[in-house]
Amino acid sequence: MQTPSELTERYHVTSHIARGGMADVYEGQDTLLNRKVAIKVLHSQFSSDEAFVKRFRREAQAAANLTHPNIVGIYDWGQAQGTYFIVMEIVDGRSLRDVLRSEGALLPRRALEIAAETAAALSIAHQAGLVHRDVKPGNILLAKDGTVKVTDFGIARAWDDSQELTKTGAVIGTATYFSPEQAQGAAADARSDVDSLGVVLYETLTGRPPFTGESPMAVAFQHVSAEAPPASSLNPDVSESLDAVVTKALRKDPAGRYQSAEEMRQDLLAVLKGDPVVVPPIVPVVAGGAAAGTETTQVMSAVPPPTVPPDEVYRQIEDEPPSQMPFIITAFALLVALAILMFFLFRLAGGVDADVEIATVPSVTNFTQDAALQRLQADGFVPNPRFETNDTIEPGIVIRTDPPAGTEAEVGSIIDVFISTGSEEFSVPPVIGQNIDDAEQLIRSAGLAVGQVVTRPDADFEVDVVIEQSPAAGVEVGAGTPINLVLSSGPEVITLPDLAGMSQLDAIAQLTELGLKFSVNEEFSDEVAFGDVIRTEPEAGTQVLSGDTILLIVSKGAEPVEVPSLIGLTESEAQLVLDDLGLILNVSNSTQPVGDPAQDGTIVDQIPLEGNIVGPGDIVTVTLGEFQPPPTTTTLPPPTTTTIVTSTTTP
Repeated sequence: MQTPSELTERYHVTSHIARGGMADVYEGQDTLLNRKVAIKVLHSQFSSDEAFVKRFRREAQAAANLTHPNIVGIYDWGQAQGTYFIVMEIVDGRSLRDVLRSEGALLPRRALEIAAETAAALSIAHQAGLVHRDVKPGNILLAKDGTVKVTDFGIARAWDDSQELTKTGAVIGTATYFSPEQAQGAAADARSDVDSLGVVLYETLTGRPPFTGESPMAVAFQHVSAEAPPASSLNPDVSESLDAVVTKALRKDPAGRYQSAEEMRQDLLAVLKGDPVVVPPIVPVVAGGAAAGTETTQVMSAVPPPTVPPDEVYRQIEDEPPSQMPFIITAFALLVALAILMFFLFRLAGGVDADVEIATVPSVTNFTQDAALQRLQADGFVPNPRFETNDTIEPGIVIRTDPPAGTEAEVGSIIDVFISTGSEEFSVPPVIGQNIDDAEQLIRSAGLAVGQVVTRPDADFEVDVVIEQSPAAGVEVGAGTPINLVLSSGPEVITLPDLAGMSQLDAIAQLTELGLKFSVNEEFSDEVAFGDVIRTEPEAGTQVLSGDTILLIVSKGAEPVEVPSLIGLTESEAQLVLDDLGLILNVSNSTQPVGDPAQDGTIVDQIPLEGNIVGPGDIVTVTLGEFQPPPTTTTLPPPTTTTIVTSTTTP
């Protein structure tokens, strides 16, 4: 069943974005809110499978309740014309998988930033009781503004076992990014997501996952039994602290890993800051006693044993839903061999007449596979299904037979039945950074066509170099699919606007919007408020190129002033001094008595004192002296002495 261009009256599908194991993702239009959205549509072959439909619904219900800048938002979900769909936030950017395929290993700092933001998203999900269970580069989207978005909670399940929709021990996810316990069929928890994030971080740093193999079973076995080489052994730019974080995240025993995504995030942020991160080694447990040099024994929890045989577990590993085609081919091959064997046994036993029976090969072109095989068997032939791509005939429909229809053939002979598998798919080559001639050659060599080519100014790329492509590199598309390109027309000529008087943040925002870079210097200014732009260099009106750096001169406010000494000055003299400095004079209502007539009416005290640093417009309060003469002293005349003369008569 083909996806309808109009799912409902509200949602219209406009173009295909990507194909996953369970669903296709399309760009669409929400006509009610007039906005672009991403629409995930369940593959038609799963729409009738109740288990898959439940799993699909669970993604919408679980993820719709997760609100975080690093999680792709879920807007709506529904059913239309037998098709189940989820309406999501559309992210303008590329997946980490596409970036790794086109660019290889990233710089350690960028890898750390991506891992830290992914850990933040997982932490929110874990707090809501959800384990992602499929953390991989394809589910980590990098928006053009640098934001990291985690998507596809399609195989996440609630920790509440009563709500579990999968059997215990069922392996769900992608083998390359399995945790050891998932590879063994044990239950997954938050620490399983931590291990998967560790695998993603390892690949982002080194350009390759820690474990590879010829089959999912081989990869899963390594997750359980093998140790990955340190990331620093493949990328010498990986620091010792970053190596320690990756090592801890990839420990086989869940108890030895980070116990939460938030714990891992804190160490990632510490490495970003340049702080040392030391992960203690796991202390082995010695039976019957403590480890050497320790007083207590640390009991290490073992990964739970598989609940099903290992071979069966590994067969359950899925990157995409397993194809039934190998089984069908094998079954018919056995039927062919059995028919040939029976034919010769009958001939040897005399069960067949000497005369060979001849019949006409019927026309089964445009029959379905099952109908064609049944018809040929009914006519006495042994059908041998073979598969090939075809751009015009739908998958599962017969293209032709060999011998062709109408040919006389021996009854019991083998008839090759060629069945269409649909259009052949080609991987879109990475052409960003290539000049237009080389890009066109790469596209045509891949069996694809060059689509619309437009130009756009870009300061980081030379003229006629590809700066964007759609579909993105690595996407599987049909033969002849047009690849649209955006070429650089070189830096754009821009007239520098007048930013004087704007706040620093507003000026930076305007420069960024124009595609200009910036640097900032600060100056004191009495006229321009603190934090506002005084001027730019070059000045406003100058012709510049996108990508040029503009110097913003930003005000530090008025220059600080040192308070002078005003002692001994008159009020009018002090006023002149402070006016020159931009300070305000305040004369106290009270005076201070002075005994010196020369100090009468002059400043005898001030606040702030001389030498203090103040800002323009600050107040200096002074106190004036007031002469008060000393009190007058009265001189008393000397006391009068009276002499009394006593006359003595002598008898």
